[in-house]
Amino acid sequence: MTPHEKAKRELERLAPVAGNGLLHRRAFLRGGATLAGAMSAYRLVPSASAQKLADDPWSLAPGAAVPDYGVRSRFENKVVRTLSNPKAEPRTQHARTPHHLLNGTFTPNALHFVISHAGDPDIDPDKHRLVIHGLVKQPLVFTLDTLSRYPMVSRMAFVECGGNSAPMFSNEPIQASVQALHGLVSCSEWTGVPLSSLLEEAGIDAKAKWIVAEGADAPHLSRSVPLAKALDDAMIALYQNGERVMPGNGYPMRLLLPGWEGNMNIKWVRRLQVTDQPGMTFYEARTYAPILPGGKAYRFYFIQEVKSFITHPSPGLALSGPGFYEISGIAYSGNGRISKVMVSADGGQTWAQAALQGPVHSKAFTRFRVPWRWDGGPVVLQSRAWDEAGNMQPTRSELVAARGQTARPPAVTGFPSQHYNAITSWAIERGGEVRNVYA
Repeated sequence: MTPHEKAKRELERLAPVAGNGLLHRRAFLRGGATLAGAMSAYRLVPSASAQKLADDPWSLAPGAAVPDYGVRSRFENKVVRTLSNPKAEPRTQHARTPHHLLNGTFTPNALHFVISHAGDPDIDPDKHRLVIHGLVKQPLVFTLDTLSRYPMVSRMAFVECGGNSAPMFSNEPIQASVQALHGLVSCSEWTGVPLSSLLEEAGIDAKAKWIVAEGADAPHLSRSVPLAKALDDAMIALYQNGERVMPGNGYPMRLLLPGWEGNMNIKWVRRLQVTDQPGMTFYEARTYAPILPGGKAYRFYFIQEVKSFITHPSPGLALSGPGFYEISGIAYSGNGRISKVMVSADGGQTWAQAALQGPVHSKAFTRFRVPWRWDGGPVVLQSRAWDEAGNMQPTRSELVAARGQTARPPAVTGFPSQHYNAITSWAIERGGEVRNVYA
């Protein structure tokens, strides 16, 4: 009996804990080799002593010189962001993260999603200034060099566009990849100066309740931020995953508001005006005030609520045939840490608890995994997340009832709503193809 056959037999002894072959997350404790040996599309190779390694061309001659700035392998060139405006015409551009081609919990800088309303400004960091003024005792001006002298902190945090997943509001399921449906969210380690340190140095007036943050791009996009958030975990981020913030993400500095709507995390930040009321600026009064089914609109919508979606398998990643697979995805919440993720393989009739990959950070991506034995029949995969505040990811019917939907794709009508965080459903056909469905 081969190692693969032994591993498969051992896993077959595990009774499913939910419908359609979902196994207990403790199957991961059986050992990496055992699980990998049974997984479909994987095979354990014989031991090194039992075979001779081939002398492939790359092992017979010196390789390429090490560059001064590292680049990925040429075999990974298909792992790219999709662009909504590839010709860079004078309108908003979107670059979506390919979650189905990534793993782990942090997004490479070059694959972090980007939305630019007027392109990425080419800012000279030596000339850029950050001004804090308004209801403060002492207005201050900071250069990049000045900010770099302050004690810094690092926070793992996701940033998500308020319109991420908006295609899921469509009346009929849009057949697209997880990148197209959920690609406007990414997660990084951000390093910079706590905003509270700068505000305290400026001296906050007793009447102050809000901050109006403004960017240095051509539209001067600005948003109002409650002072309480600014004094909590807000940051002027200077670094992203260890290197200077990328141009599309706000170089040389951006406002970071962990867990809050992406557009409030002002990029290329140049001004913070402390005020006693919100600015009711163009973008927050028009673009980011979702209309509800009854005709009313949210005046403000800050927090990105608890959410999850399965990345493997997902549309475009077909299964090779019946056998053992790992279901994997990401979960996150603007209210804190993810406490639990449940996975279903029968459209929500039964559920199995997924294993959470540590460490689990607050307001950051958490990778979940669950072993699954697929019998080759049609199934519907779903994930549902809970956060440490007790919030539960809603079903699609619950969310649509509260916020409405549209008869046509958002690409035609514009966003029918924002802040979509409902359960995503992937249907797998007998041939292994994966489709987006509403269940």
